[in-house]
Amino acid sequence: MTNHAEWVANEVSIPLRAVLDRADLAVEAVPETMRPGAPDLPVRWAHVSELRDPAPYLLGDELLLTAGVNLPDEQAEVDHYVRGLRDAGVTALGFGVTPPMHEDLPERLRRSCARYGLPLLVVPIRTPFLAISRAVSLALGQAGQREQRRVTEAREALTRAAAGGSREVIRGLAQRLPGWAALVGRDDEPAVDHGAPRPLPAELGGMLARLRAGSGIRSATTELADGTFVVAQPVYPQATAAHLLVVGRDRRFSGTDRAVVAVGAALLGLLGRAGSDTARLAGASTALLLADAAPGDVLGPLLPAEDYRVVAGVWQRGNGPPEADAEYGWLRSRLHTPFVRLSGARFTAIATAAPDAAVLADLAAHGWLTVTGSARPPAALHEAGPEVATLLARARALGAPVVAGEAEGLAGVVTPGAAAGFAARRLAPLREHGRGDGDVLVTTLRTWLAQHGGWDRTAAALGVHRNSVRHRIGQIERALNADLADPDVRMELWFALRWEGS
Repeated sequence: MTNHAEWVANEVSIPLRAVLDRADLAVEAVPETMRPGAPDLPVRWAHVSELRDPAPYLLGDELLLTAGVNLPDEQAEVDHYVRGLRDAGVTALGFGVTPPMHEDLPERLRRSCARYGLPLLVVPIRTPFLAISRAVSLALGQAGQREQRRVTEAREALTRAAAGGSREVIRGLAQRLPGWAALVGRDDEPAVDHGAPRPLPAELGGMLARLRAGSGIRSATTELADGTFVVAQPVYPQATAAHLLVVGRDRRFSGTDRAVVAVGAALLGLLGRAGSDTARLAGASTALLLADAAPGDVLGPLLPAEDYRVVAGVWQRGNGPPEADAEYGWLRSRLHTPFVRLSGARFTAIATAAPDAAVLADLAAHGWLTVTGSARPPAALHEAGPEVATLLARARALGAPVVAGEAEGLAGVVTPGAAAGFAARRLAPLREHGRGDGDVLVTTLRTWLAQHGGWDRTAAALGVHRNSVRHRIGQIERALNADLADPDVRMELWFALRWEGS
């Protein structure tokens, strides 16, 4: 979800009047330079500069302070200076009277600021620029805290409203911003709304089309001909173009307002996804419990894509497995699938695509060492177990995520049928080993090869004594009639373990 605290911090401002109204600063505005609404102009920072042309180094919305150290003597040059500040988006210019350099406000600066509409403030001798900078900084901090509280209160209220469904979230958004709000479907018609015009203004068509054509978390704003300001964005976490959240009102949206919109979009996305997932899973479960359909028939509507991948992970942190309920929801969100099974320190999921590098890094940072199996049709997902086990052994050895099929090699040029036949023949002596030890020996062999023959590392991975590992490797060599010191033998067995069940 979007970091709303950072968003608000980047957008927060205070009105210029917050400086003018401070009696202790004694700053006075030059009347002829104060255009209508000037006291309400936003100030995002106070900055001191004595450069002849500071404009290239400004971001906009500053209260720029100067003692006129390099103020030009020629009116044309002063005009150039003031015009540059105005074009750079400076909110106001504060001039500090500093005898003997400047006994009072230079008339050429007054005339230029009045001509170009740049608010001009006079800072008295007794007020240091540092006092103004500190006052602005403190006011910005207080404003940021107020705005963040507003976002927090909105998040809590909208989360409570979500218990009543998307309609209550839409109504809550419209009341808090305030304005009208609509959840818009693919046909650009409101599926749910509160106070939205019907039909939506035709002017919105282009903006909505651009949003649908994009990807990821995105938003757009526009002003309509009637003075209505509109902000729109796809609902997420999936951020698809299926539904857009559109909010309108008669004044501009601040950074805090857009953060509240983002909260609403996130909740609407979760509500929509949870409802769809729950309905499909409930229908499939009911059919299976009542034996109304064969498992293969249930997979069709539940898993409509042609291929899926099994994603599995093992917990790598030493403080025990994560809390199940919270981790289950986190994994569902990151992997974009409701098909997640969490069992202690391991999870298994079915996804429509391999997680990208960013998701794998996120999983690793969270504590999961993750592997991704080959693409398989739904009916073949039950055969993914041996491949996933091999990938996990490899991932433990490397200490990094492993995705099947990422690297070219022998596995990419051998047909699945030939590979499976070779694996079955090569590993048959182990699978047929007496006293039910076959699976133990296969697991030991896979782990030992993944650990490059390291006795201690293999023992640690299996949770047994190193002498037990030596004993099992001896059994494996006798059962296979093979010398595991031979690198060719190791290579064949490694590929056999990878291909088993493919």
